Amino acid sequence: MDFQKSFISTVACMAILLSVAYATDLTQLQDFCVATNDLKSAVFVNGLICKNPMEATPEDFFFKGLNIPAPTTNRLGSGVTVVSPTNLPGLNTLGISLARLDFAPYGLISPHYHPRATEVFTVVKGTIYVGFVTSMNGGNKLFTKVLNKGDVFVFPQGLIHFQLNIGKTCASAFSGLSSQNPGVVTVSNAVFGAQPPISVDVLTKAFQLDTNVVKYLQSKFSTGS
Repeated sequence: MDFQKSFISTVACMAILLSVAYATDLTQLQDFCVATNDLKSAVFVNGLICKNPMEATPEDFFFKGLNIPAPTTNRLGSGVTVVSPTNLPGLNTLGISLARLDFAPYGLISPHYHPRATEVFTVVKGTIYVGFVTSMNGGNKLFTKVLNKGDVFVFPQGLIHFQLNIGKTCASAFSGLSSQNPGVVTVSNAVFGAQPPISVDVLTKAFQLDTNVVKYLQSKFSTGS
């Protein structure tokens, strides 16, 4: 009898837990979604609506050109080609996206993070030094690795990471992302290139820098250069 009561109690608790889990919010697909009752100004999630399935064509599930390197003639020496529902409509609602990353010699993808996606990074050419930093709860620990052709590395969702070509020749890689709209926040651009600018007083104290240094950095990033 005690066993029966215990079993019933356990099942009841599991049912409650499952009902709570079922009622939780879905992972967000965009930075924010301001509520409105005005249907004329309403926007669908990610700003994308669905085509009638009967009108879909093979072209909706096809993208051509990922074999073409992205331009790397910029100050960082890197370029990214993104494949998302914007240029591959069939990806919409599937929760994945893809990117090709190209590097000039010693090219860099600056420290950044994806608020809505984990990234699986695969090197297809060259030698690339990669790393990510854990959250404060994880002690801000740095994990790094030198990757060669065929090597794979994972960057957990929401953690700051980077990729640097340490070779004398061009390099390239592919990244799979666990969201159709992973988002990307480049730390330097967000902090020193925010519009309107973040208060110099805030940045001076936060980074323990001289005021003139902060103003210089803001001038470098304010134009997105």
